[in-house]
Amino acid sequence: MTWQLPVLPFFDEPHRRLAERIASWCDANAALLDQHPDADGMEATCRAILSSLSEAGFGEYVVPHVVEGRVQRPDVRSICILREAITYRSFLADTMFVMQGLGTAALWNWQDTDARDRYLDGARRGTHVAALALTEPETGSDVAAITTRAVRDGDDYVIDGAKAWISSAGIADHYVVVARTGEGPGAKGLSAFILDADTPGLRAGPPVEMIAPHPIGPVAFEGCRVPGSRRIGPAGEGFKAAMATFDIFRPTVGGAAVGAARRALDETIARVTTRRLFGKTMAEMESVQAKIADMTADTETAALMVYRAAWTADVVGGRVSRESALAKLVATEAAGRVIDSAVQLFGALGVSQGCVIEQLYRDVRPMRIYEGASEVQKVVIARSMLRARA
Repeated sequence: MTWQLPVLPFFDEPHRRLAERIASWCDANAALLDQHPDADGMEATCRAILSSLSEAGFGEYVVPHVVEGRVQRPDVRSICILREAITYRSFLADTMFVMQGLGTAALWNWQDTDARDRYLDGARRGTHVAALALTEPETGSDVAAITTRAVRDGDDYVIDGAKAWISSAGIADHYVVVARTGEGPGAKGLSAFILDADTPGLRAGPPVEMIAPHPIGPVAFEGCRVPGSRRIGPAGEGFKAAMATFDIFRPTVGGAAVGAARRALDETIARVTTRRLFGKTMAEMESVQAKIADMTADTETAALMVYRAAWTADVVGGRVSRESALAKLVATEAAGRVIDSAVQLFGALGVSQGCVIEQLYRDVRPMRIYEGASEVQKVVIARSMLRARA
């Protein structure tokens, strides 16, 4: 099956050309995208995916260029288009693609050094795997409660602590780490650092097996000494760096969710138009038609919310926390419903390993948790509305 860009009012001609390019790339790389590697083959597959995406020029969309000290702001609509198309074929490929952005955003937003350009160039070319080490075992959605500490020691910082559920852990070449430096309480006392994977005292792994397989695991820091120049931006601004990253990439999670929903809807339509029950195709049954209508409404509503948020970020600008939260909440919840309906219509096949729908069912569930659980998005939305009313 081939993904197609939806007809929506938020796109310009460059977006439509980009959609054609990524659709062609997905078709040409079907064999790579259809791989489900085990632990031994995971890194090789992930690096092959990044290499192919970067050779096709897609890396620059999530790792923008910095020209004369000014970052060329990413086009959020383009990232959403890319993630929707890639996820239509492979969650693993989408995860590796977007982590290159999440693991470098603090650098291109805040850092102004030669080292910054070296990391960005490698990530953009797909030769350097990036990771963001934010979540901790006891502080998931509550970023302000991070306990990993970075203590100043002369011109250096010494970092101690532990992170959990870090995508690309074990295969990443660098980690952007948010740690407590103590300039103030809670969110005001966090700073961001960049650490190479071979930094003494940094230990990644072992990998964690997830329902949606991809490289992920813990990262520990035991007396990691890093120069003060490895701090990203001003001290105490780490929380702002993390939130600015999420404002850019949260709508794109919604784009990925829409891609998953579209794949499930397409697979379901193909299934019900060929499978016969009680002397007729499933597609002729009104109850099935009603389910297809609900799935379509959920998918199209999610797409509208995602691309509205992306358009707002690109065209209106400013803080888009509410729009980003709405896009992620609506799209990921909708994708969950759509794929659950697909499982129901597929019957036993839908819960059997090797079926696309079964894979989608496992892949889509974590999307309602990472980058801020649905409950957190509701808090962001409600507080934004209440502040506006006040």
